[in-house]
Amino acid sequence: MSSVAVLTPESFAERRSGLNEQQAKVSVGSEDETDLVPTYKEAFPPLPEKATSGETTTEPSGAWTKIRPLKSSLITQVFHVPLEERKFKELTQFGEGDQAKICLDIMQKTGAHIELSLAKDQGLSIMVSGKLEAVMKARKEIVAKLQTQASATVAIPKEHHRFVIGKSGEKLQELELKTATKIQIPRPEDPSNQIKITGTKEGIEKARHEILLISAEQDKRAVERINIEKVYHPFIAGPFNKTSGEMMQETGTRINIPPPSVMKNEIVITGEKEQVAQAVSRIKRIYEDKKKKTTTIAVEVKKSQHKYVIGPKGNSLQEILERTGVSVEIPPSDSNSETVILRGEPDKLGQALTEVYAKANSFTVASVNAPAWLHRFIIGKKGQNLSRITQQMPKVYIEFTDGEDKICLEGPTKEVKQVQEQIENVVQDLVNRMDYTELTVDPKFHRHLIGKNGTNINRIKDQYKVLVRIPPDNEKSNLIRIEGDPQGVQDAKKELLELACRMIREETNTKIDLPAENSNSEMIIITGKKSNCEVARSRILAIQKELANITEVEVCIPAKLHNSLIGAKGRFVRSIMEECGGVHIHFPTEGSGSDTVTIRGSTEEVDKAKKQLLHLAEEKQIKNHTSELRAKPEYHKFLIGRGGVNIRKVRDNTGARIIFPTADDKDQELITIVGTEEAVKEAQKELEILIKNLDNVIEDAMTVDPKHHRYFVIRRGQVLREIADEYGGVMVSFPRTGTQSDKVTLKGAKDCVEAAKKRMQEIVEDLEAQVTIECVILQKFHRMVMGAKGLNVQQITKDHNVQIKFPEREENPAPEQHVHENGETNGEVKEVDLTVPRKNDIIIISGRKERCESARDALLALVPVTTQVEVPFDLHRYIIGQKGTGIRKMMEEYEVNIAVPPPEEQSDTIKITGLASHLDRARDGLNERVKELQMEQEDRALRSFKLTITVDPRYHPKIIGRKGAVITQIRMDHDVNVQFPDKNDENQDQITITGYEKNTETAKEAIMKIVSELEEMISEDITLNHRVHARIIGARGKAIRKIMEDFKVDIRFPPSGAEDLDRVTVTGLPENVDEAIDHLLNLEEEYMSDVVESEAMQAYMKPASRMEEPKTTSKGFVVRDAPWTSGSEKAPDMSSSEDFPSFGAPVAPKTSPWGPKRF
Repeated sequence: MSSVAVLTPESFAERRSGLNEQQAKVSVGSEDETDLVPTYKEAFPPLPEKATSGETTTEPSGAWTKIRPLKSSLITQVFHVPLEERKFKELTQFGEGDQAKICLDIMQKTGAHIELSLAKDQGLSIMVSGKLEAVMKARKEIVAKLQTQASATVAIPKEHHRFVIGKSGEKLQELELKTATKIQIPRPEDPSNQIKITGTKEGIEKARHEILLISAEQDKRAVERINIEKVYHPFIAGPFNKTSGEMMQETGTRINIPPPSVMKNEIVITGEKEQVAQAVSRIKRIYEDKKKKTTTIAVEVKKSQHKYVIGPKGNSLQEILERTGVSVEIPPSDSNSETVILRGEPDKLGQALTEVYAKANSFTVASVNAPAWLHRFIIGKKGQNLSRITQQMPKVYIEFTDGEDKICLEGPTKEVKQVQEQIENVVQDLVNRMDYTELTVDPKFHRHLIGKNGTNINRIKDQYKVLVRIPPDNEKSNLIRIEGDPQGVQDAKKELLELACRMIREETNTKIDLPAENSNSEMIIITGKKSNCEVARSRILAIQKELANITEVEVCIPAKLHNSLIGAKGRFVRSIMEECGGVHIHFPTEGSGSDTVTIRGSTEEVDKAKKQLLHLAEEKQIKNHTSELRAKPEYHKFLIGRGGVNIRKVRDNTGARIIFPTADDKDQELITIVGTEEAVKEAQKELEILIKNLDNVIEDAMTVDPKHHRYFVIRRGQVLREIADEYGGVMVSFPRTGTQSDKVTLKGAKDCVEAAKKRMQEIVEDLEAQVTIECVILQKFHRMVMGAKGLNVQQITKDHNVQIKFPEREENPAPEQHVHENGETNGEVKEVDLTVPRKNDIIIISGRKERCESARDALLALVPVTTQVEVPFDLHRYIIGQKGTGIRKMMEEYEVNIAVPPPEEQSDTIKITGLASHLDRARDGLNERVKELQMEQEDRALRSFKLTITVDPRYHPKIIGRKGAVITQIRMDHDVNVQFPDKNDENQDQITITGYEKNTETAKEAIMKIVSELEEMISEDITLNHRVHARIIGARGKAIRKIMEDFKVDIRFPPSGAEDLDRVTVTGLPENVDEAIDHLLNLEEEYMSDVVESEAMQAYMKPASRMEEPKTTSKGFVVRDAPWTSGSEKAPDMSSSEDFPSFGAPVAPKTSPWGPKRF
């Protein structure tokens, strides 16, 4: 590699001046010119010679020791594309067209510089310069886009493919860049071993060679696959993969054991052949040993506790394996199994089992009931409230779910219980002292309520200690929610409504006087224009109506009764709120001594809740009594009865209130009875009788014809499960399949058995009365009739209590000869002949006769029919819309299929297919769309009016304006399109205006007005010294633009190569031109004084010797002690183009009497 040395002007001047340590100093002003002439060796120091082998290299002296070789980070690559491989051969002019565009795109994308040239053989020479990475990327892009691509395949073993890809695909990317090819490797699941290479012939050969080299290198390695039962993999891997890791380290192999989630038995060992054999031998020894010595036990662990046994990233399983040598097998997460299998040596299984149960029970899951709107108060500002709990018990995970009225807890059992109690206390406290309200305000007033930078809303929040949620604009909701202290909520609500009224006042330009606070008047006075007053009145009445729907009453109940009315964990008061339509009942804080209970909600529900609370309070004052009894959860439905009939009967008879546990209650068997002592006793007695009857298990039998047995047991006994759920868990046993017995056994509570028996007899009666009818529907409509996932048929089956069976689908249905879709022939609707239906068209319906007929009608109603609508052919493409969006929207909106004829048919008929109930709406919608399109067509025709005006081309730039500002404004103001002539147009003076006729006329007037102003303008040339032009123009033309705007003129300065550099042209109205010229001349006078002063200062600052130096003819570059001065060698001729050729110029050889020189 050769290095380039550079002799800088500074180093040359240094040498010419003789400023070397070894030389004598010479004065700059010396008269001896010979001393100033450098020697030949000083001007052209010799290059250092290479040291011969065996000699010690010494650093050469001289000027070259100070000059460092330059290294460039830029590289250049040149490659050739033969004519036959060029993609773009037929170019009208080289450097134009797609080829040039592609090169520009590649240059922008990669940052490399590309130069193209055409060789004599019409091949393409390409030079790419830039950084190495950019050049490689650019070359790959050029080859792919400018050179025709070939493809080839290379086959290597499948297991070698991953080595071609490399880590994260890096090797493959490097190979593609290096060879400028595209390499496609089959996916792992694809059995093929063929790798496809696409690119140039040269690139393909390079890539193929590299791939075969990689494969050859891997051939030296061995790959062994052994099948070991999945259950023994943990013993081979060892705890935390220690065993397999040690094995790999000792043998130098790579052992791949599939993870627990991958259900594969295959273990893959790769490495040198001998080492692989050692690893395989050791693995098999471990497997045989464990297979002989280990045994298993199976235990049941709740599915929800499996994750605690597994631990984070499976660490718990690994710890058990490490301590006990026992493998714990957990069923997959998608399995319903709760069985955990422990596998190990018998004496270790007991210890492992203890650890499994300890880990399973170390964590638990619980929940706390809390209204969703209270969650943010429980969490606190920046999580402060919650952090107090989590800091004490960091292992407990607390989850809040948006929109759900519960909080989920997960963690160690003892800590979860403590956290649960703390959060329940917080919730109870918040329920007692917090409240919320909602009000409706038009969204357009929301930003006014918020105020500038949130001033209004922040003031209300701080003043009343409440949280106000105003929905964002994208929600398009008018509901504002206020949460916080009850009194603060009411005050904030009142102020927000006053702000809303103020907004109404400003919007309607009216004066609204609200009654004073101490006044008993309810009159609101609105003053202003009649129309404005009506608008304001309607707005205020809308707010009043919203407020009228919500009422709030206060009830006086002695504080000593509050806890008993609230009930344990708020169960009692919650049941009242739920029963009374979700009213809000607010009790005062415990210990406050207040007797006031607030009830808020709709008027009717508030009155209902008030009566219940007062009645209960009265009962509790007279004689309050509460009792509890237990019943199995499966009895609860039977005790309540269908629609609450049974429990309502008990309540009416006794007057007691009966509360059943909710789904979130821990104790699902506990039933609470509240009321007077006498009423509670009576209700308890009745319930105990019912429960005793349910507990009195009897066994009864009934007769059911064997032909009906299948109905009860099909679909995994769904009918029997429904009977058991509805009738207290009664067990129904049918005889085994194959026996002809008709005896069916029922076991359960006496009442439940009787009720279930009665229900089964009703079902049998229905089955006895069952008939089968046929419904003929063409097979091509079956899928539409069924609906998505059979939803339509499922709904009909459920509604009519029938069974529907569709025929099997015919593979290749015969074409219908006479009957067209929906029985239409030649545009006329005809009934399809159903007397001889095809087998594949018959749907079987089974059930009671009247139900089957109604189901058949329902099925036929789902058969699509077709209607035709005449739509002009030229409108079809507008109905279809861009990429079919228009027609898809109509089909989704009207739930029909719309078929537009293909363009080649030139037909006006559009077919609509769908349910009869949808067709009319779809037809009307299509006709409405046609009307809209026709109106748009008419509008387009009106907008297509063209008006041509003649304007001198020299005025066109002024009409267009700077960056098109003037013409754009004309287009916007008059809603027209203005088209100027192209460069090649014959009529360069014609401007075309397109739009409504009226608008084109007004646009024409605007343009002609500009033209008339331009025609009045004059142009004057003035002389301004060119030395002040730059200062007049200013930085980036800012100063001259301001002058042109102030005086409304156009000022043109001469270009750099002009003959007269001082001539400046000013164009505009006469009076403006005069004023502008005066201003420019004043500026010239002002700036010229500065210029003259600056030049004088520069002349003063120059050295005298330089200024007084006489001009002499240059002798050229002279050196002393040159080789030609002492020897016979001739001095070079500096005027000779052969000795000193010009760059890029051909050198003419010297003529010689002996002819041209031969080399």
